[in-house]
Amino acid sequence: MSDGLDDLLRPRPVTGSDVVFDGWVWGVRSDQVDLGAAGTVTRDYITHPGAVGILALDDEGRAALVRQYRHPTGYELWELPAGMLEPGEQPWETARRELAEEADLRAERWDVLVDFFNSPGSSSEAIRIFVARDLTSVPQAEMHEREHEEAGMPTAWFDLDEVRDAVLAGRLHNPTLVAGVLAACAARDVGWTTLRPADAPWPEHPTFRS
Repeated sequence: MSDGLDDLLRPRPVTGSDVVFDGWVWGVRSDQVDLGAAGTVTRDYITHPGAVGILALDDEGRAALVRQYRHPTGYELWELPAGMLEPGEQPWETARRELAEEADLRAERWDVLVDFFNSPGSSSEAIRIFVARDLTSVPQAEMHEREHEEAGMPTAWFDLDEVRDAVLAGRLHNPTLVAGVLAACAARDVGWTTLRPADAPWPEHPTFRS
């Protein structure tokens, strides 16, 4: 039974739509949206395939972070291993692939930690963060060859509480890391009882909406 504390899927009618930009990764769309009594407005937004992030925890409670250059900010950011959904992939399949490709890790235990919209006023991007545990290393012969910003991308291990404190001190800024670490600390403090199965429904992503 709902207590009313839910986001509601209630799309407004779109009376016109144009592709402003069609890029390699995402595009920009301009929609004419009928808000009823409030009139019709134009809303420009980024269309995005969605993504997953992975909070990989070892037996000592340390999180695997990767450091990646993000050109729009000019910063090298500590981040969770993460990546965009590929056509035909289920979210947990993307998570397994990205953890192996970005951090050279595999996990036996997977759970859903938290879902969010990255920037709902300007983008359609939906993100799901998984907790990955019971970790092993990808064999050397099977490691992914990284390129571009990922080439030479380091992986380091940090205590989860240390990462949380760095977030709250304003030293770390990647939104997937911020959401994932704070959610993980909250979940850990109640014995991980809030976690959901790896294949839990994800209706916020249009591909997986029934």
